[in-house]
Amino acid sequence: MEAFRTQAQLILASGSPRRRDFLAELGIAFEVRVTDIDETPLSDEQPAGFVARLAQEKAQAVDIPDAWVLAADTAVVVDGDILGKPSGEEEACAMLMRLSGRWHEVWTGFSLCCQATGELCTKTVCTKVRFLELTPELCRAYVRTGEPLDKAGAYGIQGKGCFLVPEISGSYTNVVGLPMTEVLEALLHHKVIALRDGL
Repeated sequence: MEAFRTQAQLILASGSPRRRDFLAELGIAFEVRVTDIDETPLSDEQPAGFVARLAQEKAQAVDIPDAWVLAADTAVVVDGDILGKPSGEEEACAMLMRLSGRWHEVWTGFSLCCQATGELCTKTVCTKVRFLELTPELCRAYVRTGEPLDKAGAYGIQGKGCFLVPEISGSYTNVVGLPMTEVLEALLHHKVIALRDGL
């Protein structure tokens, strides 16, 4: 039996299969509506503000007034620089070698809103991640799998890239792309979901 029941229309404004899986595995019912916004950081924009702004813009771009909309954005940050998705294999290798043997941060902002009620909840979560010391050969072998090419920071901790990360400090689901503890708290608080009877 699933732990939660959905009691309001919920839209996930994301095409990420990882985010869809997190919600579906808990029995939360939702529809997917992918929004298209400009994801370029503003001048001098800090990581927390960047992911919060994009999450909020994605959520508010879904025009279904009576529905609750959940959106998120994740960024990999090293030396204060926001690493997006690589443009190709060369940039992916450069990103990975920059992370090699070091700690970096993964920031996710999520936004939950309902146009009809005017309610809006936007939060950010940061997880620290330590990377394996990479050789150029190991880096290229991973990049050739194709996995890094659609990932912020050029790796996926939940996939083939799991071997790159010997240690994290903070939320694992945040690194994957949706900090589930904080998201569930928000969904419960706004009565979008509830515990199933008998639990």
